[in-house]
Amino acid sequence: MQLVEVGTNADYQREFIMFPVRLYQNDPKWTRPLDNDVADVFDPEKNKFFRNGECTRWLLLNEAKETIGRVAAFINRKTATVGNDQPTGGMGFFECIDDQQAADLLFDTCKNWLAERGMEAMDGPINFGERDRWWGALAEGYDREPNYGMPYTKPYYIRLFEQYGFQEYYQQHTYYMPLDEQGVRNALHPTVFERANRILNDPSFTFEHIRKAQLAKYAEDFRSIYNQAWSNNLNAGEMTKERALALMERMKPILDEKLMWFGYHGPEKEPVAFFIMLPELTHYFKRMNGKLDLIGKLKFLYHKVMRTNKQAFGVIFGVIPSFQGRGVESAIAIAFPTEAWKTKGFQYEHLELNWIGDFNPKMQRYAKLLGATIAKRHITFRYLFDRTKPFKRHPNI
Repeated sequence: MQLVEVGTNADYQREFIMFPVRLYQNDPKWTRPLDNDVADVFDPEKNKFFRNGECTRWLLLNEAKETIGRVAAFINRKTATVGNDQPTGGMGFFECIDDQQAADLLFDTCKNWLAERGMEAMDGPINFGERDRWWGALAEGYDREPNYGMPYTKPYYIRLFEQYGFQEYYQQHTYYMPLDEQGVRNALHPTVFERANRILNDPSFTFEHIRKAQLAKYAEDFRSIYNQAWSNNLNAGEMTKERALALMERMKPILDEKLMWFGYHGPEKEPVAFFIMLPELTHYFKRMNGKLDLIGKLKFLYHKVMRTNKQAFGVIFGVIPSFQGRGVESAIAIAFPTEAWKTKGFQYEHLELNWIGDFNPKMQRYAKLLGATIAKRHITFRYLFDRTKPFKRHPNI
């Protein structure tokens, strides 16, 4: 076996993209991501994480010079020591044939590269970027299409990681809930409706979906809620006005106004809650063969206009601390489907929520209270370079 560093070699860069296409050619649920979405992770001009980190990647070839594996290793120096007992780097984009020796060589290469740069542990498979993309190895849910950007990996990957010595750092649960009225009413605990109705019937609260013409306003409302509800969790950091607007603008081509909801309180309409959903992009991108070229854009436009997508994806949910536990969570969750039931032929029938870590029992309980059930389970592993050091799972938040 031979390892080659991808670097700036155009052929190797292309092979890094194409190897999974061949590896998963007999897996009908696997969805090829857009080539540029993968390539951009490794482009210092497009990935902001290069500002405080570094990254490299390799291909593994057999004696016949055929690719049998790939992997990337990376360091985010801004977060490497935050919340960790040791400097911790990352590895990801791991794809490999079912061969422990091949997998071990890829893992060893990542470990050695990270150790040379002062790291003492590595998490994986994760992303050199935000946690909403390319994070975790699939352990359950092989019968379902992946949410766009989330890994659909081979079942034997769990064994390859564990036999190398990786240990489960945390699990990631993707919850599913129906959106039809009977399905929601059957799934929801009766107390959810009771708590929701108390808030929905309180004239001091209002709930509304966004309007594209006022995107800047909703971006600022999003920023206000996010910085109170999320910035202290997972080392997320505060959201700037510019970043919030950029996020909204980036989502604008794909967003559906009726899938983004905000809750307000008082005569000044203080923003207190949001429930941000998008159409599930896998439905569109699985038809594009990795290319968002002219033909790909026409396909996207066709399916958007014809409303063929029946699944929504819950990106993020938040309630500011001073309003948590008062029923606002239930109210904004119910406001969306009840409004949908009034719309004849409402497009969306299914909803999957962005993954919730098992280290977040509060959000896990909330998802279950809504009647959602686990549809997919991913695992993020950690490997300590000092094998005598006691292992700790991710602490609860």
